[in-house]
Amino acid sequence: MSVAAIKEYTFDSADRLENFHGMQVLYVGWEDHLMFCAPFALLFPPETPFQAVIDGALPGAYSYHPDFAKIDWSQVEWFKSGEPWQPKFDQSLTANGLGHKAVVRFRTPGLTGIEGSCS
Repeated sequence: MSVAAIKEYTFDSADRLENFHGMQVLYVGWEDHLMFCAPFALLFPPETPFQAVIDGALPGAYSYHPDFAKIDWSQVEWFKSGEPWQPKFDQSLTANGLGHKAVVRFRTPGLTGIEGSCS
């Protein structure tokens, strides 16, 4: 059943960039690891180097999964908004084209969750 609005629905979004005090949200998800059902929403200054995301934030988000310690970061496949993508690790989020509420996902070849279950 379709629904039609009686009048236009307009509002100021609460999660717009100017409400984050110089920070921005970056969503990061790990493919084939459904123990994490959705990407994590992580907060960074736009000038944060992408490598700092990997070194500083991802261990706190994902390291309790047994596969995390086995990741060969040189083999990781990256996706930005669902498309294959190669980050520039020494450059900022902004320089990598990652604005507020951007989504990146990574796949770890050979690591597909606990006993290959994608969990």
